[in-house]
Amino acid sequence: MRDVRELTASPVRLVKRHRDPVVVQTLRSAVAASLAYVVALRLSPEAAPLTAPLTALLVVQVTLYATLTNGIRRVNAVVAGVLVAIAFSMLVGLTWWSLALLIVASLGVGHLVRVDEYVPEVAISAMLVLGVTTVGDTAWARILETLIGAVVGMGCNLLLAPPVWVDEAGESIEELARRVRQLMLRLGEQAAGRTPVEQAAAQLHEARRLDHDIVQVDADLRQAEDSLRLNPRVREGLLHRVVLRTGLDTLEICTVVLRVLARTFTDLAKERHSQPLFPPGTGTAVERLLSEIADAVVSFSVLVTTDVSHSAESAEERLSAELRQAATSRDKLAQLLLDEVQRDTRHWQLHGALLTEVNRIIDELDTEHRSRRLFEELDRVSQEQRRRRPRLTRLRESVRVPERLRRNRGTAAGRSR
Repeated sequence: MRDVRELTASPVRLVKRHRDPVVVQTLRSAVAASLAYVVALRLSPEAAPLTAPLTALLVVQVTLYATLTNGIRRVNAVVAGVLVAIAFSMLVGLTWWSLALLIVASLGVGHLVRVDEYVPEVAISAMLVLGVTTVGDTAWARILETLIGAVVGMGCNLLLAPPVWVDEAGESIEELARRVRQLMLRLGEQAAGRTPVEQAAAQLHEARRLDHDIVQVDADLRQAEDSLRLNPRVREGLLHRVVLRTGLDTLEICTVVLRVLARTFTDLAKERHSQPLFPPGTGTAVERLLSEIADAVVSFSVLVTTDVSHSAESAEERLSAELRQAATSRDKLAQLLLDEVQRDTRHWQLHGALLTEVNRIIDELDTEHRSRRLFEELDRVSQEQRRRRPRLTRLRESVRVPERLRRNRGTAAGRSR
């Protein structure tokens, strides 16, 4: 059985390695640069047209959206730099002071044409063109090679389509949810027994380290969002982006509340010294409640990352059942804490903070709250797109109207029959 697991694990690791962004970027960039050099050798007057493969190397990105945007910005940067160099060669030529003015002018033009990270490329292109004797031939050759590299890089994205990184982002979100679950379970175990201050403080530091995990998951999600943009293989890309983004926002809020909860346990451990954090019955209730909330966090991540309707419905039902059970356990714990406060009022603030924190997590995971959050985010993104691209929005609406009319006519015809 062990040999079978090892044999099946090897292909899985191989597939994951081939879908690794570093591997994908390396292979696609090498292919694009080689093709660009071959094409430039035939079309460019230069003996070694290295600008074309350099452009292709910089243009080809992990996602189609990043490739298109980088290609357009790089072409703009090179053309702007060449034009600035031609103007300087006609007016002043190359001297130490004209070189300084050239750099200042090129960087200023780069900001004006909005090439973002390619602003230094404007100055580099201008200096390379101005530094040769035959400015005209070199300028047009550099523009031609840049266009060849950009076209080949974009063409490679159409022939070697970049993968959609939604699954990888979903795995990162689920992994974050599992880490949150493990920490919640350990906090629950502390509540049911004797907890030294050092152990409670260690759990607090671990809760704070979840911020670094959020940063990594956010980077994976941004890559997935870029892979959904302008991708003809993806339908309803906006919905996928909003679902994943709002799901990560909810998990981020849960990690913040969990950090506050760990702080509450640490303060309670300092007050209790060598005594248990809670009486035996109350500690068991806290452990049960945190275990149920931990399971709900994982179910929420499964709901967020599931795109099949049937699986999503079952995940939503499971999440709702777990939240109902957690709410019941919370009410029982609230009564136990009330009885404890009536006997001893010294730690009533910490007991109240515990209830407030678990209530916040339950409310954030609630399915109705999530539905409202999704609708609000979809409306916000749609309004931003209308304001940013009014002409494209009007074109889409004009195309959708005949489709709706045809659907309505077909429905009416079916009913009349």
